[in-house]
Amino acid sequence: MSNNMKTILTGIKCSGVPHVGNYLGSFQPAIEQANTGDAKSFFFLADFHALNQIKDPTELQRSVREIACAWLACGLDPKKTVFYKQSDVPEIFELTSILGNVTSKGLMNRAHSYKACVQKNVEAGLDPDDDVNIGLFTYPVLMAADILIMKTNFVPVGQDQKQHIEMATDIAKSFNAIYGNVLTIPKEIIRTDVAVIPGLDGRKMSKSYNNTIPLFCDSTELLKHIKRIPTDSSAPDAEKPADHLIFRLYKHFTNKDPDRKIGWGDAKQQLFVAMDTVIKPMRDKYNYLINNYSEVEKILTQGAIEARKMAKETITAVRKAIGA
Repeated sequence: MSNNMKTILTGIKCSGVPHVGNYLGSFQPAIEQANTGDAKSFFFLADFHALNQIKDPTELQRSVREIACAWLACGLDPKKTVFYKQSDVPEIFELTSILGNVTSKGLMNRAHSYKACVQKNVEAGLDPDDDVNIGLFTYPVLMAADILIMKTNFVPVGQDQKQHIEMATDIAKSFNAIYGNVLTIPKEIIRTDVAVIPGLDGRKMSKSYNNTIPLFCDSTELLKHIKRIPTDSSAPDAEKPADHLIFRLYKHFTNKDPDRKIGWGDAKQQLFVAMDTVIKPMRDKYNYLINNYSEVEKILTQGAIEARKMAKETITAVRKAIGA
């Protein structure tokens, strides 16, 4: 890779089959950027990060399979993007150990995820660190290693994830202050194009709220979910609100303004046709990949080989800097 080539990195949480909100808010914009941008693109499956939540090995393996197949089905091009599993790049974990020695406990105390756990425990009258493991507490160090190992210049994130990049930057600067200009300082790209899609009950679409439209459900199930979207008693020819979920989804899937002076039944049918037209090819590819997962494993294996080339360059420079 040319020294002038910029790198962009995206980490993907392994948390099961995505829903329509994930697709519109994360998958679609990230894949478009990866497939059309000029930077060298790295996409990794954060399977070791998932250990904080998933303790069942079978569930973890299933989650990795589903997320890997989902991103490929949605259009991630492994010819343009280095696609790999975090656990297949051991240099990440070596760098994590090294970075821990230049990272202050105070920085970890300020991590949003840790502070949220402490607050929840205090409100429940428990010890502040009840059920807080070291993996959760040092989560930002592993995340920093994910980023820094690939000499990452840019990390696209939502506003709520900005702290992760700020911490990686702080850790890199701490290391460089001691050992010289070894680690690349990353910058966040705050994605303003991320769509926040409400769920069937009006809250943010989330599996924890059970208000999602699963992305790869079959056509019959998709129509059932769409029919569940609440509507009011407006007359068929009355103009409906533009921000209603039906019309927002229609515009996202067609890039066209919907006809808002039709009955709700017709509006739902039009939405179904629009969504199924886009989703069906992805659903077919997802089902194919799930049933032929060896093809995905080959992509991830090749991705890990490519990722380790960059990772080895970084860890070699780091080892030399620290005198190892």
